Amino acid sequence: MAQINYPLSNMQLELLKMFSRDIEESDLIEIKRLIVKYLAKKLSDTTTEVWKEKNWTDEDMDQLLNTHMRTPYNK
Repeated sequence: MAQINYPLSNMQLELLKMFSRDIEESDLIEIKRLIVKYLAKKLSDTTTEVWKEKNWTDEDMDQLLNTHMRTPYNK
């Protein structure tokens, strides 16, 4: 087994302990979907809080979407 040269996060360590045996590919896919759904909901909840905190409107979002904030390249 390859040696890991960087620290693992608490989530990685917990998952390693929890899944110390092989599981079916279909179960693995479903677990990945559950984790992605959880993280997406958490992100959505956070962005909703920020949206409300800043009193943003749909017009504010349109302005943000249409604003070019990239740094121009020097030739």
